Amino acid sequence: MEMFRRFEVQRPEPTGELEHVNVFTLLVAVVLSAQATDAGVNKATRALFQIADTPQKMLALGEEKVGEYIRTIGLWRNKAKNVILLSEALIRDHGGEVPGDRDALTKLPGVGRKTANVVLNMFFRQPTMAVDTHIFRIANRILLAPGKNVDEVEEALLKVVPEQYLLHAHHWLILHGRYVCKARKPECERCVIADICKAPEKTNDIPAPLVRWEETGLLPAK
Repeated sequence: MEMFRRFEVQRPEPTGELEHVNVFTLLVAVVLSAQATDAGVNKATRALFQIADTPQKMLALGEEKVGEYIRTIGLWRNKAKNVILLSEALIRDHGGEVPGDRDALTKLPGVGRKTANVVLNMFFRQPTMAVDTHIFRIANRILLAPGKNVDEVEEALLKVVPEQYLLHAHHWLILHGRYVCKARKPECERCVIADICKAPEKTNDIPAPLVRWEETGLLPAK
């Protein structure tokens, strides 16, 4: 698919923006990121992960202390509770290790399908599709994989994204939605897929093609 070919040229090795030091801290960071920005989570967890980078250390820290570190994050009380319960479950059921299995991950406190998919993709290098608000919006806006809910969009994306691009597809879409195809005002003039985008409306109704290819470093496929 030409869209993902261009994303790959633009960002050959896209990475998530949540800071972490190992798979456990990645899992915790993703849990904390629900209804919060990555920047806000990073600001709160830098100090936390310096002293609690394993389930055992996090459990020893305790719910109250964890709460003090993440107080600036939305829903911090419930999230602090889940982080402790999560740590307990990892120690009790998995020997303190984060499992590389979706079913096992989603049984952990505070871990939903999206969180599990992020961890499986970023650490275990599995070609999963973690549908967040950015991906849900873009999939519907540009008619890539329309769906009424995140499950429908995830299923549709897994069908339409070519296998060779699946490993990085969710990161490409998230970054595109965060920095270019924004919710309130998409910056179509900066978009590397503007001329092939199927969105019914574009910024200021500027007709495609919009991209100055010499500025993006990309060339349209012939």
